[in-house]
Order: sequence, then C-alpha cells, then structure tokens
Amino acid sequence: MTRWTDEEVLFYAELDRACNLPRDAAPLLRVHDLSYSVTGRKLLRQVSLNLKAGELLVVLGRNGAGKSTLLKHLSGELQGRGVELFGQPLGHHKASETAKRRAVLPQQTALSFAFEVLDIVLLGRIPHGGRETPEDRAIAVKCLERVGLMGYEMRNIQTLSGGEQQRVHLARTLAQLDGAGRDRVLLLDEPTASLDLAHQHSTLRLARELCAEGVGVLAILHDLNLAAQYADRVLVLSDGAVLAHDIPAAALTCQTIHAAYGHEVLVTRHPCLNCPLIVSAS
Repeated sequence: MTRWTDEEVLFYAELDRACNLPRDAAPLLRVHDLSYSVTGRKLLRQVSLNLKAGELLVVLGRNGAGKSTLLKHLSGELQGRGVELFGQPLGHHKASETAKRRAVLPQQTALSFAFEVLDIVLLGRIPHGGRETPEDRAIAVKCLERVGLMGYEMRNIQTLSGGEQQRVHLARTLAQLDGAGRDRVLLLDEPTASLDLAHQHSTLRLARELCAEGVGVLAILHDLNLAAQYADRVLVLSDGAVLAHDIPAAALTCQTIHAAYGHEVLVTRHPCLNCPLIVSAS
C-alpha cells in the first residue's frame, strides 16, 4: 500500500476543494495578458486570471508588486485591454448596471461628514432605485448584522474605530450586491488590514459565505496564512508579473514565496486545519 506524506494529503485535499468549483461555467471576471506602464515603468506584465462564481481568489505580493494597479483595472478606475466582466469587455458595460452586480471595497474610504452608519450602508442601494424603500432599510440592517455591527445603525461613523468603519463599508458592498441575481463579483482591497485577529477571520468567513451564495470574490491580502486558510486559489504577483496561480498548497511554496518576497520561509502542514502553514525561517 502506498503511504502518502502529510504534504501529499494536504495537496490533494485542497485540489479536491478546487475541483468542487463549477468547472464548465464561464468566468465572471477574466483578465488576459494585461500589461500597464507609467512613464516607461512596467507595473503589470501580461497578467492573466479567471474568477468564477463561488470562488475566492486571493492576490498576494510584496508592496509595489502590482496588486493595487491590477485592482484598479478590474474596477474600471484604470482602462486597459484584456479585462472582461460577465463575458464582455469591461468598458462595454453601463456603469449603472455594473454597479448592481460588481462592488468594490477600497483600502480606505475617507468621510469628512458625520454620517450615521445606516446612511452609509444605504449608499449601496442607490444603484437599485432612486428612492429609499423600507426594503432597502431592511437590507442595510441585515448587512450590518452580517458584519457584526447590529445596533450601530444610528451611530456617527466618525466615532467608530478604523476597523469598525471598514466593516461598515463592507456592509455597504453587501447591500450593493443584495438582490442583484446570481452573477455577482466582489473586489476587496486589503479588507483585513485594519481588523483585529477575530474580525480578520470573521471577514474572510463572510467572504466564503458569499462564495457559497454564488458570488465571485477577489481579495488582495498581505497575510499568507489567511490566504492559505480561506482561498480557493492564490495568485502571486512579483514586479507586475504572475509567479503562481494555483490552489494554496501548490502556489505557496518556499521557492515561490522567497521569489516574491525575498524572505526565507518554511511551509508545513497546519496542525489544526487542512491548509498550509507558513512561518518565517530567517
């Protein structure tokens, strides 16, 4: 009888999880050979990726690797050839229709007025109609509950901590996608950056819940272990190019991480979870 190593067991368990994703479905989001330069400096080099319904794709890379530039192309903030959303070039969509089915959570959202929390979340309902309805308010309250902020509806957002404010804006993106049908995309730019340990995990568990509802979620993260635990697939960028695009056990190797970050690590099996564990080795 062949005896598998722990690493092989882990790899095939993750492969099985990836194989449970819809394989024949067209990607919700597709990038093909996307390149982008500024003043002669290449920020993206022939980047390609697919995001399917029900999938959590995590983008990793050191500072300046091209992650935010890639996200700006996916959101339409930057225009580039090779980006398709829902089967059509991104620029062919009407902004009003796209806003119902694709939501973006930036790293920071500056607010200079003392809005109440519920009013911030209700901004996500604007694409769905001109006038606020009782249903809109019920959706906003539900979304606040999903991010752990039930009872915060009347709070002044400027009195909240940075992490709480980020969760309010996450609730806003949930409200934006609510009721938009099956094909939906959520783009998250470092959604765990200002959160404590418990809320980092609750936010990514929520991302997995959205995937179970058919949403395609793309998230930029810095924490390799959060990516290893929650992602279906990982895309690793270095100097604007893709180093790896695979399930976590295949993408997050010592060699790839060293090439991407210039730091020695040890990749082993997590003692409690069925995912890789990355620890510093220097």
